[in-house]
Amino acid sequence: MKIKLHEDLKNEIKGISIGYIFFQNVEVQKKHTPLLEKYIKQVRNNTINSYTLRSLKDEAIFRKFRDFYWHYLNIDPTKTRPSSEALVRRLLAKKQIPHISNIVDLNNWISIDTFIPLGAYDISDINFPLLLRFAKAGELFSPIGGDDQQSTGKEIVLVDAKNLVMHEFPHRDSDKTKITKDTKDMLIIACGVPGIEFKLLKAALKKFRDTLIKIQSQTLSYSEIRILK
Repeated sequence: MKIKLHEDLKNEIKGISIGYIFFQNVEVQKKHTPLLEKYIKQVRNNTINSYTLRSLKDEAIFRKFRDFYWHYLNIDPTKTRPSSEALVRRLLAKKQIPHISNIVDLNNWISIDTFIPLGAYDISDINFPLLLRFAKAGELFSPIGGDDQQSTGKEIVLVDAKNLVMHEFPHRDSDKTKITKDTKDMLIIACGVPGIEFKLLKAALKKFRDTLIKIQSQTLSYSEIRILK
């Protein structure tokens, strides 16, 4: 199961990267275990006590993503935010973080904890190899919780072998490849932009893996963490 970065993307945006890890035998459940609830409570309290909506603009990781949006995509980062910043802002604004399932919720809270945008995908809905590339104008994307949209050609997207757009980098995921109650095998990715150290992607994926191991009752299989750059 291969994932690649398009050569045009690598040549134009030096330092863009993704980290990833595969999992097999995943248990998707609506209910949280006590360990997951404990982790969520810890992250919620740490975030609320450490940051404000005003201070977020000065956080180094978010500044790198903002610079990426302006410089490479010509997109206003105050209107289209990386998924991790959007989640942190939602929490600090005292809005509810959606409860979907143990896997999706863990994905979101790891993003809040580490500031690194993560994506989660059901492998059964994907045709490999995958490719991170510039979007094609008019290309269809079906975001989770939204209407189908056509790409302008400015976006960066992760697509499968049939050109199904799975992810709009580093912002949101597709409804067509999302984690559901029937998911057994999944892919988790971490998004990196110029200035984001690779070790931060690895750390976020490691935290996801280690926490998932603790909250899952049955034996979990997983790959090593890899970074594409």
